[in-house]
Amino acid sequence: MNSSLQTRCESFIQNKEVIKKALSWESTYIYPISAAIFTEKGQQADANRLRQCRDLLKSQTGIFSSFRGTVRVPAISMLAVDYNPQGKLQNALKVYNMLKGHFFSSNYLVLSAMVIAELAEPERYGQIADRTRILYDRMKAEHPFLTSSEDSAFAALLALSPLSDDQLVQDMERCYELLKGQFFSGNAIQSLSHVLALGEGTSEEKCRKTMTLFQTLKNKGYKYGTSYELATLGVLALLPEDPEVLAEKMIQVDQYLSHQKDFGIFGVGKKQRLMYAGILVAGEYAGNMEHMNLNSAAISSTISLVIAQQVAICSAIAASSAAASSSSSSS
Repeated sequence: MNSSLQTRCESFIQNKEVIKKALSWESTYIYPISAAIFTEKGQQADANRLRQCRDLLKSQTGIFSSFRGTVRVPAISMLAVDYNPQGKLQNALKVYNMLKGHFFSSNYLVLSAMVIAELAEPERYGQIADRTRILYDRMKAEHPFLTSSEDSAFAALLALSPLSDDQLVQDMERCYELLKGQFFSGNAIQSLSHVLALGEGTSEEKCRKTMTLFQTLKNKGYKYGTSYELATLGVLALLPEDPEVLAEKMIQVDQYLSHQKDFGIFGVGKKQRLMYAGILVAGEYAGNMEHMNLNSAAISSTISLVIAQQVAICSAIAASSAAASSSSSSS
């Protein structure tokens, strides 16, 4: 493992431990996601700042607010990495209230609001909220039984793109058709197709690289998850790097994590751990904007960088919630 990736991994573990101590009694699956938020921003988590942002969130939202549900710790972390947490939360709440005019309340709507508040100017909030619903309806028209509240987060990401609705939907649907026979979960394939629609190149090229990366990992003895983890695989497939190199780096990170607390035999599980490894590897490339392979003709380099990070985080939070729910129901 090169020194830069090694440093990123060490920072990730340190951040996880700080967050776990500052915001205790949360799901084991949530802490790594929150740690990744700090790591992607190149920041070290600070316990006092985390508690301040926790108290800020409590003071601005009601006890039954979705902001204080499953995504509470990631939301607090998103505030903590911002230079103006109060302003960030106020903007996110504005977007959230606009989105609630189109959707039922949910954890995914919180993520959508946080992403839009980070990437868009306040005067565009209403327009983006409206477009989020339009794109969501287009998704549901294509896949009425697959599309649900989690897709609102992806619709929000896609709503930030200057590409037309028709272009985005056509790319999503072509990717879905190409990948349909490759994985069991139609829902996970749909999420993957949403991510790939953000990327540059033809649908065929993007899907081919996704499958090559998946198969390369499998050939090396590392079975990548085929549920919510697939969205993060899509982010990796959009990077301008050979799948063999990406797979090797992911394996190196996975092996490092396997020796860390909460990631070993009694930790989050191999598939979750490999997904976290993928997030860390993607962040290594995302640190250099010239290396991002998102649609430069349609999306500015700054937005494309953040979108890649947010897609990984959104999919990982969904995976964490599903894993935690499954764990509690089986115990």
